[in-house]
Amino acid sequence: MPPPLTPPVNAVRPSAAEEARTIAASTNTGTLASLTSEGDPWASFVTYGLLGGAPVLCVSNLAEHGRNLAGDRRASIAIVAPSSETDPLASGRITLAGHVAEPEGAERAAAREAHLSAVAAAKYYIDYSDFSLWVLRVERVRWVGGYGRMDSTSGREYAEAQADPVTPVSAGAVAHLNDDHAESLVTMARTLGGYPDTTAAVCTGADRYGLDLRLTTDRGMAYTRIGYAEPIDSVDELRSAAVELVRRARQG
Repeated sequence: MPPPLTPPVNAVRPSAAEEARTIAASTNTGTLASLTSEGDPWASFVTYGLLGGAPVLCVSNLAEHGRNLAGDRRASIAIVAPSSETDPLASGRITLAGHVAEPEGAERAAAREAHLSAVAAAKYYIDYSDFSLWVLRVERVRWVGGYGRMDSTSGREYAEAQADPVTPVSAGAVAHLNDDHAESLVTMARTLGGYPDTTAAVCTGADRYGLDLRLTTDRGMAYTRIGYAEPIDSVDELRSAAVELVRRARQG
């Protein structure tokens, strides 16, 4: 990928912990990795809710992964963000690793509600005696944002971070930018994104800090980041933030 020709202006983006929290909140399914009694890895498709970012599982004690968790509390869950990418490896995904625990008292009530709010069908079995609630105490996080974008973070940083309020509801705004403001995206890339040789630009994502762009340049395809003047707190602020980017780009 060709490097930028000038330093990008304000290329701030979410931290790995924020990215991970956003992906965890974007869906309710993942692949659970547990250990059999022989110590072999076992992968299972599961549903989950979130309790302060911690995945809450409702697992049958008769299932292999249910027996595995009861015997060895070490576990991890891989979660893939919803995406329209044709290449699966270009999508965002995370692995949350740690130990599971059976919640008790007030935490159990909160965990039960968190799972039910994310998995409506669980109301038919969550209180059966052969099902158990497990909370994954996250100790280690690995985030991958696609090709060339990845980082690790701690369970503490993950717990303290917040999911991005813009990304999950930004698809319409991103489509509008691409359909109606393609020339403005090129201007941003040329003067703010570090690629003055840009010939075309497509917005691939938006979050509370800025826009991600995929560029066609005289030197080949590239990616850049355009940060807003200030972070925003909702998708309703995205239009004004984008207008400000266009103004700054035209002043160049």
